[in-house]
Amino acid sequence: MEYFLQQLINGVTLGSIYGLIAIGYTMVYGIIGMINFAHGDIFMVGAFLAMIMIVAFGVTASMPLALLILVLLGILVVAMALTSVWGWTVERLAYRPLRGSFRLAPLITAIGMSITLQNFVQLSQGARNKPVEPLVSGGISLMGGGSDGRFGVQISYLQILIIVLTTVLMIGFTMLINKTSLGRAQRACEQDRKMASLIGVNVDRTISLTFVMGAALAAVAGLMFLLYYGVIDFYIGFLAGVKAFTAAVLGGIGSLPGAMLGGLLIGLIETFWSGYFSVEYKDVAAFSILAIVLIFLPEGLLGKPEVEKV
Repeated sequence: MEYFLQQLINGVTLGSIYGLIAIGYTMVYGIIGMINFAHGDIFMVGAFLAMIMIVAFGVTASMPLALLILVLLGILVVAMALTSVWGWTVERLAYRPLRGSFRLAPLITAIGMSITLQNFVQLSQGARNKPVEPLVSGGISLMGGGSDGRFGVQISYLQILIIVLTTVLMIGFTMLINKTSLGRAQRACEQDRKMASLIGVNVDRTISLTFVMGAALAAVAGLMFLLYYGVIDFYIGFLAGVKAFTAAVLGGIGSLPGAMLGGLLIGLIETFWSGYFSVEYKDVAAFSILAIVLIFLPEGLLGKPEVEKV
């Protein structure tokens, strides 16, 4: 039971990171009906920007706790801002010029942007793994782990931070889309971009802001990934991007709650499969579950059937 609970905590933590990345996929698809395959590498760029600032500012675990929290918060804000610029650039270069073209053209361009970002980071930062010392240590012991030798269940402060931050961001973005003028504009563009422009919605700005918001969330996931695993490389964007895209499809592409649910499910499947079976086949298990779900629910767990406009 203790081992199961520990794996559950680990799976929710990993799934929270996947969910943050998946929201970027699902937001872009919900508005323009296309998958931003460079989004995983935007996440990678956010992680590298955070790593560069941590090294440049000499952030260490020995710093006073209040100062460490303040510095990490500042790094998060700057990483979100700089990564958002990359997201905006992808939209301007890879999507806006080809928005009226056939659907395959932006897809090919997005893959080209993904390869460009990978190689740019590889050339500028090197191909080796970039380690960072643990900055947030300690945790809470929930059960077990005593002198009797039983397996102990612990949740680290970093895991608590990741789960709480993901929950807050999910609630915040849901309220933004449901309660604000930007959210109304996004929903209008999702339904009919041409009609939205006729009633005064700035479609170009709305789509650009959607890319910016998705990139900002990817930067948050990048910093959390860096702090949680302590090592990154130029290729993490591809792997995490595929997992997050799988999560978005599993939960229902175009649905924000579905993206988060899909991320949690992918994280739990990977963690439990790695804990109870072979770690080499955790990806096979995740994609198999995706295939099974799509056979019976083609629109995903929380997705809505697409209605063709005639």
